[in-house]
Amino acid sequence: MHCASCSRAVEKKVDKLEGVNEASVNLASEKLYVDFDENKLSKEDIISAIEKAGFGAEEEITDKKVVIGISGMHCASCAKAIERAVSKIDGVSVAEVNLASEKLNLQYNPKKVRLSTIKQTIIKAGFSPIEEQDNSVDKDRERKEKEILRLKNNFIISIIFTVPLLIISMGHMLGMPLPHIIDPMHNPMNFALIQLILVIPVVVRGRKFYTVGFKSLFRGSPNMDSLIAIGTSAAIIYGFFAMYQISMGHMEYAMDLYFESAATIITLITLGKYFEAKSKGKTSEAIKKLIGLAPKKATIIQDGKEVEISVDEVEVGDIILVKPGEKIPVDGEVVDGFTSIDESMLTGESIPVEKSKGHKVFAASINKNGTIKFKASKVGKDTALAQIIKFVETAQGSKAPIARLADVISGYFVPIVMTIALISGIAWFISGKDLIFSLTIFIAVLVIACPCALGLATPTAIMVASGKGAELGILIKSGESLETAHKINTIVLDKTGTITEGKPKVTDIYSIDIKDEDLLLYAASCEKNSEHPLGEAIVNAAIEKNISLMDAKDFSAIPGHGLKATINDKYVLLGNEKLMEDNNIAIETLKNKLDALASEGKTPMIISIDGKAKGIIAVADVIKDNSKYAVKKLQDMGIEVVMITGDNKKTANAIGKQVGIDRVLAEVLPEGKAEQIKQIQKEGKKVAMVGDGINDAPALAQSHVGIAIGSGTDVAIESADIVLMKDDIMDVVTAIRLSKSTIKNIKENLFWAFGYNTLGIPVAAGLLTLFGGPQLNPMIAAAAMSFSSVSVLLNALRLRNFK
Repeated sequence: MHCASCSRAVEKKVDKLEGVNEASVNLASEKLYVDFDENKLSKEDIISAIEKAGFGAEEEITDKKVVIGISGMHCASCAKAIERAVSKIDGVSVAEVNLASEKLNLQYNPKKVRLSTIKQTIIKAGFSPIEEQDNSVDKDRERKEKEILRLKNNFIISIIFTVPLLIISMGHMLGMPLPHIIDPMHNPMNFALIQLILVIPVVVRGRKFYTVGFKSLFRGSPNMDSLIAIGTSAAIIYGFFAMYQISMGHMEYAMDLYFESAATIITLITLGKYFEAKSKGKTSEAIKKLIGLAPKKATIIQDGKEVEISVDEVEVGDIILVKPGEKIPVDGEVVDGFTSIDESMLTGESIPVEKSKGHKVFAASINKNGTIKFKASKVGKDTALAQIIKFVETAQGSKAPIARLADVISGYFVPIVMTIALISGIAWFISGKDLIFSLTIFIAVLVIACPCALGLATPTAIMVASGKGAELGILIKSGESLETAHKINTIVLDKTGTITEGKPKVTDIYSIDIKDEDLLLYAASCEKNSEHPLGEAIVNAAIEKNISLMDAKDFSAIPGHGLKATINDKYVLLGNEKLMEDNNIAIETLKNKLDALASEGKTPMIISIDGKAKGIIAVADVIKDNSKYAVKKLQDMGIEVVMITGDNKKTANAIGKQVGIDRVLAEVLPEGKAEQIKQIQKEGKKVAMVGDGINDAPALAQSHVGIAIGSGTDVAIESADIVLMKDDIMDVVTAIRLSKSTIKNIKENLFWAFGYNTLGIPVAAGLLTLFGGPQLNPMIAAAAMSFSSVSVLLNALRLRNFK
């Protein structure tokens, strides 16, 4: 197509086809959008018609997006192996593995490749795709709980056998007496056999390290399990070699048994794996809580009668009846009645919204005080709540840019260590040393390079930091969040419930020719009969001041404007400017005050008594005492603070100004919050989101680190990475500082872990012997390796002193 007449020609040609309802061509994008009846016409017929008109056409296939659960992953190199294998398939455009949620986010062209082919590729890579029916929230949680229990049991059994093994193998060196039957000086073979018997249960319980480790090694992508498998296998093989030497009469080999090294490594790494599994958190709980919000039943009007049906049976166009206190079952539009609806689950705003004919209502919001009928417009997966659930799932499943330093280095570390061990052993053998000397060198290199400290460096620091955080009322749900929080340079604060209290209160009373207490008395006496949250705030203010309320006569609520009543024989009006105008009440003297209160983000209500304006009572969601101080502290740390809210711009900017926030994102819908986080992330920022409402759940999941205020909803808490139990945003500052201290500690741990290897490997390879020094005994190598683990543990424990 070259011009508008070309596009018009295509439209005309397609429009003439029987079965076509509508055909529209976009010249700029060179696309035809066509609505047609598949019973009368096929896509091929349409393409043929376009070609006859002198143009080329092909059906545009939209890539399909799916999420596949995967079991059998253990580290970053596992995830990378899956990504590499799947990305090579023709037709796959996106393949991203989220290690924490154990899911593959896939985007592919169904015309080029079938999903079954992709699953077969995953199986060939050595992993197991989880069937859709087994990928549910409950099944996922069940699998994770089984894995945690398995690791826990493995550790308990391993430690039961490792402790006596250590006492038997090392105790005599420290002067501890051993029974004559297993004394190495008198019965060396028994001494060796008892150690072999004790190490076997530990190896059996840790067999997964070997199956996964060697499989990864043979696939050419060695991981942490490969290091464990090689190191412990080397120690065990050397132990068997020593036992053979003892059987041949070389009793001195009783001192060259390294079964305890293998057992200790497996036991400590199992403990690390257990804490890692625990730290992944229950990502699926948020989805389960969201799904639980929607009501299960709906009352529809059928043939003039009220009929209760399952919410799944509700169809678009059904008329639904909702009584006070009930939840809205699906999205729709009010056709009859007037009410106030609590939409805090959707918008996060605490003040219910007044609804009358023509207004939209949303599933899972709560009808407060009136009976309404509405027409269903969106059901099932199309409701706003279902969309929020979808956003949470997408954000949680998408790949997080979290560095796995130890895994990355271990990818190079394993082949390098194996090569050094092999070259060292062969070199010494060629140079004239005997086989035993060469084998000792080979084993010493592998044992000293064993990844025990490497495996403990991260989980122990995270474990101690998490415990310290809990002491301070900061629950850190995963190592990933601790790892990422130190990079945060932008914090997005939700307004309601985070910066503000989340509960409307009376902030100002301005009276004319009447006492403030009397003005409040008349207003509260009117509102006593109202269920509106603004009215509740006024009544609560009167109760706090011990004001005895009077009875209201002829009470009447005026939808969208306010209310009227007779109090103590006086005609009282309470509401907005429109209510006063409609009743010819002069409010010129209050105009400046009204504007000033509105600019401060408050809701002013005018009171008139017997036709004369007597004052204003302003209600607002008040700012928390320490919000301004917390914002300043964050800014002092070099962190940009952004406020996000569903409120109008005027109110939002007023609140932002009061707490010192310059960047304010106002009038943002729930699904828009996650999108706004994405936009900030596109600026290259590391973003933390702080919120407390269900509507914050997608944004919490989308952000690099989601922080939930403890007083918030269960869903917000489940979606977040960090939960502040004390409902104090000053704890955001503490959480980030704790993260920085933890990452510093982890880097120190990794430095020491690699430091021992960097210094120890050349010595184990015989560097000192080359210059006339001693040969490193594998026992000393094992002791050095063990000491590296102890030093890492002791360094991690320093985090307990964090203030």
